[in-house]
Amino acid sequence: MAITIIILAFGFGLVTSLHCVGMCGPIALSIGLSAENKLRFAIKNLTYQLGRVSTYVILGIILGLLGSGVTFAGFQNSLSICIGVLMILTVFIPKFYDNNALQMGFLAQQMLHVKMQLAKLFRKQDYSSLYLTGILNGLLPCGSVYAALTAALGFGSIRNSLLFMLFFGLGTIPLMFFTMLLGNFISVENRQRILKILPVITVVLGVIFILRGLDLNIPYISPALEALQINGEDHSH
Repeated sequence: MAITIIILAFGFGLVTSLHCVGMCGPIALSIGLSAENKLRFAIKNLTYQLGRVSTYVILGIILGLLGSGVTFAGFQNSLSICIGVLMILTVFIPKFYDNNALQMGFLAQQMLHVKMQLAKLFRKQDYSSLYLTGILNGLLPCGSVYAALTAALGFGSIRNSLLFMLFFGLGTIPLMFFTMLLGNFISVENRQRILKILPVITVVLGVIFILRGLDLNIPYISPALEALQINGEDHSH
């Protein structure tokens, strides 16, 4: 595995999960799992969380297909630069991470349908319903997920995009898991303080993609990014 992808993705997921707790936490809490049997609670909790991760992985595969097509056409460097610039620009877009601002027009109608399906699943407590709840929750508008998907597209390969979204999703699990176990144990004030790191990480990722696309052969940056191309992928950088 490419350790660079794992570190970037898991770290990005861990930090952005603070945003997820604020936006998607109420949905997780409304499932109403009982913690009376700790083992059963943990399994059900993880079933729901893995449903979300499954959605992220599927979306990662789709974007990996798109990115690999661009790479095959010989525009990998341009794609990487464009993705980097786009990620940096999102930091300066007001309310990009405000989920309500992302629900417009046709998207809003589709999200209403998703929420109606979620409401039906909330009444059930079996594992399949919890897994489907997680899958549908992964489809809800989320600026953090959009940023991760943008990064996944920039890798230009199915394997790397899948890997990034997988570990991004895994990075969001710890805080979401304990939120369902303990409630909103992190105060809004502390969450807002920590969330200030999110734009910094987004900009860092953007700069990495830009440097990767410029092919500057910078020590410790270009070689590390070459490692993002796994076994037989493009090593032209």
